[in-house]
Amino acid sequence: MDEGEFARLQKAVHDARRPLNRITMQSELIKLALEGAVPKDKALTALEKIIAGSKDCSDSLSELVAQFSPDTNGEGSPSE
Repeated sequence: MDEGEFARLQKAVHDARRPLNRITMQSELIKLALEGAVPKDKALTALEKIIAGSKDCSDSLSELVAQFSPDTNGEGSPSE
């Protein structure tokens, strides 16, 4: 793996971590709601954000696979 590929990998991993961090924060909010520290409606909103964040993470991981697939040129499109 050359430096350019490694830089792309680092960016892709960073992009995948963002939704995971949001999921963690929203999970903590749900925990607080279940303990009664915040209103229960906040838990529902947090669950919706967790679902969206999970989809974002899945998309990021799919993009990562596409970028490093041997049948692509590193940009997610077939090699020419």
